[in-house]
Amino acid sequence: MLSATQSPPTGRLEGNTTTRSGHITEHTFRAISAWPVLATCLALGIAGAWLFYLVGQHIVPSPGLPIIGIACFLLAFFLLKGLIILQPNEAAVCLLFGRYKGTLTQAGFCWLNPLYTRQKLSLRLKTQETGPLKVNDAVGNPVEIGAVIIWRVSEAARATLEVDNYGLYVSAQSETALRLLASRHPYDPTEQQDALPTRDTGTGTGTGTPAFTEALSSITLRDGSDVLASILLQELQLRMAAVGIDVVEARISHLAYAPEIAGAMLRKQAANAVIAARRVITQGAVSIIDDALADLEARMGHQLPPPTTRRHDLQPPDCPDRRPRSYPCCEYRFMNDALRQNNF
Repeated sequence: MLSATQSPPTGRLEGNTTTRSGHITEHTFRAISAWPVLATCLALGIAGAWLFYLVGQHIVPSPGLPIIGIACFLLAFFLLKGLIILQPNEAAVCLLFGRYKGTLTQAGFCWLNPLYTRQKLSLRLKTQETGPLKVNDAVGNPVEIGAVIIWRVSEAARATLEVDNYGLYVSAQSETALRLLASRHPYDPTEQQDALPTRDTGTGTGTGTPAFTEALSSITLRDGSDVLASILLQELQLRMAAVGIDVVEARISHLAYAPEIAGAMLRKQAANAVIAARRVITQGAVSIIDDALADLEARMGHQLPPPTTRRHDLQPPDCPDRRPRSYPCCEYRFMNDALRQNNF
């Protein structure tokens, strides 16, 4: 029982941090060739069979020969248990009575201590398809997003001993990182002003991770594919490094609005396109008027008075309306004609 002055054992909780002992550090070793051992096992088997033959034929009447023959067979079977075949980009994690002894990465026909408990795993590249997942983006619109993750086991000991099933771990962490990525960015550039302009630096009171330090409205899901892929890759590498898994590449493979709002969002995009087109037409009309006024000033030889100082007596005599206005009526008519010609 612990006293008041004694500290609890490792694995305790201190605030929000957890201290865990028994961290696995991988080290590799080389095994001996299996061919000499196989020849030895063959010789022991032949010797045991020959001894039984001698006893059966009463050539050498000795009560100890059967025991020696049985021992030869048992030793041969024991040595055969240590044989192992590893293909390229394969590894075997070796344990002796529950204690980690090393990782064998030597390809070929090898022999290990028969008492070792061995677990094979592949070091080849693997592809993990995540999604499509339905997630709310930074604005709150439901979107469908999917990703393709290319990964490999870089440290076999950690992947085997740190997690129960590293394949399920990769799947769960990929889905979590993808959901977090989609929830921090708006789908469309027209929704950037609606996204919350806060950021989480992963320090202090923040709850995020260092990979997600971008402002929410700076990148969109539709247009920032390369940047989002690098952010997702960095986040996955941070999550997988602790279990000996290296993420090589991460790409967004599917992105679309959820079916229930797809029609409404398409109409919204069409309306935004119409507004943008009309804004361009208006700016073009204003530019035409500015060019006309500049040409008029060049022909008159002097600069026209500013709009705020123009008086109604500066209007041309053929103007039917004599009310004072900020611009001469000829300019007003010119702008109306320009807008009417562009069907605005």
